[in-house]
Amino acid sequence: MQEANKMRDRLIAEFAENYIEKLFYFCLKKTGSHIEAEDLTQDIALQIITALNKGTIPTSFSAWIWQIARNRYSLWAKKKHSRNESVTGSDIGDYEIEDESENILDEMIRTEQMALLRRELAFIKSDYRNIIVAYYIENKNVREIAESLSLSVNTAKSRLLRARQILKEGMDMAREFGKRSYNPEQIAFVQNGRDGKNGQPWSIITHLLYKNIFLETYENPQTAEELSLELGIALPYMEDELEFLVREQLLTKNENKYQTAFAIISKEEQRKKHDDNKKVQKALADKICELIDTYINEDGSKVNYDYVGYEAAKWTLIVRAFDWLQWSANTVNNTSVEYKNSYPERPDDGAWIITGYETIDWKKPEFVGQHGYLSHDKNEVKKDIDFGQFKFMYNNIHEKTPDHLSWTEAYTLWLVCSGRIEASEKSYLEKLIEYGYLKKECSIIPNVVIFDRNAEKTNNEQLTEKLTSLRDDIYSLFKQAPDIERGYIVEQAIIDGWLKYDDDTINTIGAYIYL
Repeated sequence: MQEANKMRDRLIAEFAENYIEKLFYFCLKKTGSHIEAEDLTQDIALQIITALNKGTIPTSFSAWIWQIARNRYSLWAKKKHSRNESVTGSDIGDYEIEDESENILDEMIRTEQMALLRRELAFIKSDYRNIIVAYYIENKNVREIAESLSLSVNTAKSRLLRARQILKEGMDMAREFGKRSYNPEQIAFVQNGRDGKNGQPWSIITHLLYKNIFLETYENPQTAEELSLELGIALPYMEDELEFLVREQLLTKNENKYQTAFAIISKEEQRKKHDDNKKVQKALADKICELIDTYINEDGSKVNYDYVGYEAAKWTLIVRAFDWLQWSANTVNNTSVEYKNSYPERPDDGAWIITGYETIDWKKPEFVGQHGYLSHDKNEVKKDIDFGQFKFMYNNIHEKTPDHLSWTEAYTLWLVCSGRIEASEKSYLEKLIEYGYLKKECSIIPNVVIFDRNAEKTNNEQLTEKLTSLRDDIYSLFKQAPDIERGYIVEQAIIDGWLKYDDDTINTIGAYIYL
C-alpha cells in the first residue's frame, strides 16, 4: 500500500510538472478561447488525478494522459455542438479551430515518444544501444548487424529482442533523476605529495562532474547505470569517465561497481572536529608561541632569521613548531594520527594522497598548506634539498610566490644559503630574486629562514626546564585534539597579535631551508 501511494504521488508530481502546460496549449488550439481552454484543461486534470487517486497505474503514462485528453475533448466538442445546434443549427466545425497538421494530438504523442526513446537510448548499455541504433536508425537488417558486431544471427536476434524489452520498460516508467543531476554539490580537497606530469590529481579533481561522482560513490559502490541516472549523464559518457577515473586511481572498480578511492570527510565530521579544536585553540596557540619566544631568546643562534627579521620568521617558526610538536605528542600519546613521509606511486610519475571535504556552511580557520620543489627525475642521482614553504590562505598570501620551485631553483637557494653563491648560475639567481627568495642589497642574500639540522637535534635532546614544561603542557593539549589543523593555531596567533602582517611584510613568509 505504501509503495502504491508513493507511485501515485510521483505520477501526480510528474503530471503537474511536465503535462499541465502542454495540455493547456492543446486545449487552446482546439477551442480557440483562453477561458474555455482553462476549463477544459481543468476537466482533463481532474479526470487524471481522480483516476490516479483510485489506484490506476498506467503502463504508458504519456499515452494514457493523451488518451484521456482526447476523450474529454470529444465530450466537450459534442456538448458544445449540441448547445449551439439547438439555437442556430450550426455545425461543430464552426466552433473547432482547424489544425494546421493532420492531427496535432498524434504529433504531440509522437514527439513525446521520440523524446522518451532518445532518453532511454542514453541510459542503456552499449551492447543494447548499438543494436537498437543499427536496426531502427541505420536501417540494417539482423544479418548485417550480426556481421558488424561479430555475433551469430540468433544472438543478434536475442539481443535485439532484449533491447526492445529494456527500451519499453524504460519508456513506460517515470524516471527519477537524482538531486545531483540538477543541483551538483561542491567538495574541497587537500593533497599531499608530488603531482603527476599532467598536473594530476588537481587537473582532474576540480571538475564538477568528478566531484559529484566521488560524493555519490564514497562508501556506496554503484554501477555505471546507477550513476548515469543519479547524475543525469548519458551512459556512454559516464562509462568513459568512470574508466578514466579508475586509471587515474581516483576510483576503484570491483566487478561492475565503482567506489571512491580516497577519504571524504562529511560536514558532520568536520563540525565535530571544529568544535573540539576550538576548545583547545587558544591555550595551545599561547603555549606554542611562548615556547618559540623562550627557545629563540635562550638559543636563537640555532635558527638563522637575521635575513628576514624575527616578525617575518614567526610565520615559519609557528607552523614548523606545530608540525613537530603534533607529531611528537601523538607519538607520546599513542594516538592514531598518521603521518606519511612517502606517498603511493601514481600515473605519470605522481606520488600523492588526497582527502576530500564536503562543503561546509560555516567558517573555519584559513587553510595552511605546505609546498616545496618539484622532484627531479627519480632515475637521476641529485642532492636532496630540504626546502619548503608553508602556504597561508590568510589574505591570499599563498598567491605571492610560486606553488613550487624547480629542483634547480631549490638547489641554487641552498648554494646561496651555504655561502657558495659562486657555484650558482646567474639565470637561476635572477629567478629567485624575482620570486623573493633571494634579495639583492650589497650582495645577494637569502630571504628565508635557515635551520641548522644538527643543532636542532642537539637542542631537542637538551631542553631547558622551562622548555620541557611547556612541551609537556602542549602534549596534554594535543591529547584532547590530536588532529587539530595548523590554521587554528595561526588564526589564534593573528587574533592575539603575535603574528603580524601588513604591506611591508616580505612575500616569502613561511619559506625555510635546512642546511
